[in-house]
Amino acid sequence: MLELIERIGDVKSTGIDTSEILDNLILPYELRIRGRLRATTETNVDVGLFLDRGPVLRDGDLLQARTGEIVRIRAAAEQVVTARIESGQPLARLCYHLGNRHVSLQIGSGGAIGEDELGSWVRFPPDHVLEELAERLGATVVHHTAPFDPEPGAYSQAGHSHGHSHGNSHSHSHDHDHGHSHGHSKKHTH
Repeated sequence: MLELIERIGDVKSTGIDTSEILDNLILPYELRIRGRLRATTETNVDVGLFLDRGPVLRDGDLLQARTGEIVRIRAAAEQVVTARIESGQPLARLCYHLGNRHVSLQIGSGGAIGEDELGSWVRFPPDHVLEELAERLGATVVHHTAPFDPEPGAYSQAGHSHGHSHGNSHSHSHDHDHGHSHGHSKKHTH
């Protein structure tokens, strides 16, 4: 088994020639969020992921094996919903309302489904509540199979730490006594 132990970026950021890539590992989104995994590459090579927790593996990311080989991550085609909508404020409104429900979203433009359709789209896992919301906001919703590579989020860039830390120069204790009571007596008749 090939042990993939290090995230090294993508082809553009690393300058690695594509001829140096041993194989592709095609994974759906739910497996690209894991740091530990056993899988099989496109050419049936058994691999194990032994990565730090945190950043989601993105389509095109390169991983290096303990023995030096390089494997590229590819987003697998999976069941998704793509909501097409006009660019500008309609797209911004749709992204705001869907994002406010803390769902992973992929945002794009162009020919996600058909070149002659509206220019912008938002992709998410199938969910009838979100689909109805998108339609109420003016989107055309299509169920199909496509790679799902959602936005990583503002605080999840690989290689960057955005943690919250405190030095030893002050205490960090708080009094959390909230002296209030609630009466919750209700009569139920059946």
